[in-house]
Amino acid sequence: MKYKLSVAKSFAGAHCLREYKGKCENLHGHNWKIRVAFCGTKLNSQGMLIDFGDIKKHLDKIISYLDHKFLNELTPFDKINPTAENIASFILGQLKSVETKNAKVSEVEVWESHSSSAMVEV
Repeated sequence: MKYKLSVAKSFAGAHCLREYKGKCENLHGHNWKIRVAFCGTKLNSQGMLIDFGDIKKHLDKIISYLDHKFLNELTPFDKINPTAENIASFILGQLKSVETKNAKVSEVEVWESHSSSAMVEV
């Protein structure tokens, strides 16, 4: 049996896309929604894959780094475009420290609007 746990959070942030020809090359903002998922096949002695609280605590730290900021000025987005895809990859990398022997981060989805998202899967 495979288990998957998800946690969703949101933040507000501005960005502009370098080398993009169109309106998104201009400074603009989004109310970003983030959904992260952890997967595994074995539960711990408490009957949990991983504690939702642990995921939320680490995701809150990541969100606080991004929230109400100009993303282009933050590492690594000072070097790479702060696209939804790159934001998802960044968050996935940051969540690796939350993994346990039974629970691994499996996907991160980043919504920049109610109808547009990017997902990175492991």
